[in-house]
This record gives sequence, structure tokens and C-alpha cells, in this order.
Amino acid sequence: MTEATGPAAGADDPLRIAYSPCPNDTFVFHAWAHGLLPGAPALDVTFADIDITNGMAERGEFDVLKVSYAVLPWVLDKYALLPCGGALGRGCGPLVLTRDGGTAAGLAGRTVAVPSERSTAYLLFRLWAATEVPGGVGHIEVLPFHEIMPAVRDGRVDAGLVIHEARFTYQNYGLTGLADMGEHWEATTGLPIPLGAIIARRSLGEDTLRTLADAARASVRAAWDDPVASRGYVLEHAQEMDEAVADQHIGLYVNEFTEDLGEDGYAAVRGLLTRAAAEGLVPPLGPDALRFPG
Repeated sequence: MTEATGPAAGADDPLRIAYSPCPNDTFVFHAWAHGLLPGAPALDVTFADIDITNGMAERGEFDVLKVSYAVLPWVLDKYALLPCGGALGRGCGPLVLTRDGGTAAGLAGRTVAVPSERSTAYLLFRLWAATEVPGGVGHIEVLPFHEIMPAVRDGRVDAGLVIHEARFTYQNYGLTGLADMGEHWEATTGLPIPLGAIIARRSLGEDTLRTLADAARASVRAAWDDPVASRGYVLEHAQEMDEAVADQHIGLYVNEFTEDLGEDGYAAVRGLLTRAAAEGLVPPLGPDALRFPG
């Protein structure tokens, strides 16, 4: 994976896009990235973990990015939220893992590894910890998500907040699930869990933004129509190479909200960011911040 920097693509250049090497992203973007969608803009792809793409967005790098929904309040002046291509769902929230179980109260004063301090996972964790961890945790350590479970296993941190395919593999590290951030979110809001968003530069113009949304939606549908076509691309980049795990990952994170956010999806995003702003965790959104050119 690389972190590329620099100006936006020129008018005749491929659009510069950054997304993660996780199976859901490579599955969703396979057709578009490989030029299989007639009329879709060409892409110049960079793979990067979510902490890196969040930073890219805050610095105004790249034309299209997969980022955490939690970073939107800092970037929606420069980027528009696309209504498709991202990751929301039910039963797919981040997990807090420990070596030996314990209770939420036992995290008070402890060190917890997280994948990004601007990630949706961390925002959901903070909302959960505010009511479940008296006095709060002691220290937050940011690690690439594939390093978190080994760090918990080896005792370098007391607990880890994990995402993606870790839901299916943490038992292999001898770890125990302490809490499910998604269960807490769904129980308190009734809404799906907003995790990863696709954003594009507003300066590209409304016509291009609509073209990008159409291409993202077409790429999702192409992946569903022929799931075998993307298999090599998915497994080439996955950090967990087990094919069954990749399939579970895709099945969980690529769903109706990936094709279109819809009313429930937008309600989930607004609900998360409004609640977080009320707690002073993110800046408040303007009334039209999430509006996409229609």
C-alpha cells in the first residue's frame, strides 16, 4: 500500500482514488478500476488503510476517497458524500477485544488500540465508553488495524478496537469479544451502522459527481452480477487471505446500503454525526452538508 500525495487529476487524466485493500472495497471497485464499465471515468488507484485515507481527505488530496463517516465534519467543505459505494449495515459493528474477557468497567485507565482517532469505529467506541467505562480508558494507541489483534494477544495493549474481517478471525488469536459497538448503536438508535463513506471533490462539478455516483453504483451491481470476476483482485490485496473469510467479509459489508444509502442510510449518518456533535466529539454539520446533487 502507498500513500500518494499531490494535486488533483487534470481534465484528461484518470481520477485519483484511494480505498482500502479490504475485500469489500476491492469487490465493490473491481469493475470500475479495471475499466469494465462503459462510459465510467478512468481511475488511478492507491491502496491505503483508513487512517491514511482519512488524513488524505483532511489535507484535500485525491479526487475520490473511501473514508470513515466520522471524518466527514472536517472534510465536507471540500468533498461531497456519494450516495453509494460505502459501508453501512446491521450486525457489522466494530468489536472491543481483550485477552481474557473482563467487563467494560475493567477498561478504566487501560490502554486501548484503535485503527484511527478519526474513524467511525473510534467514534462509536467513544459514545459507548461514555456510558459503559466509568472514568474512561487510560490511553489510546493508534495502530494499523491488522496490527491490533497481535498487539492485544502479545500484551502490548490491554484491549483493541477492531474492524472488518477481524470479526471472523479474532478467535484465532486467542482473544475474547468484550463488547460489540454495533449492537450498542443499533440498540440505542434502531439505525444501521455507518462505517465507511465514498467522497469526491466538490470542485469536480455536479455533473461529474453524478457520473461518479452512477459509476460506483454500476460497479456494485457488476460485482453482484459476476462475483467470481473480482475474486483474484480481492484475494491479491486482502490482508486475511482465507477465501471463506473474504466471502464472509463481502457478504456482511456489501449490501443494499452500498448500492444506495436510502432514507435509513442517511438517517444513520445524520444520527451518528448529530449525536457525536452533541457530545462535543465532532464539529456540527450544516443543514445541507450531506446533500448530493440531484
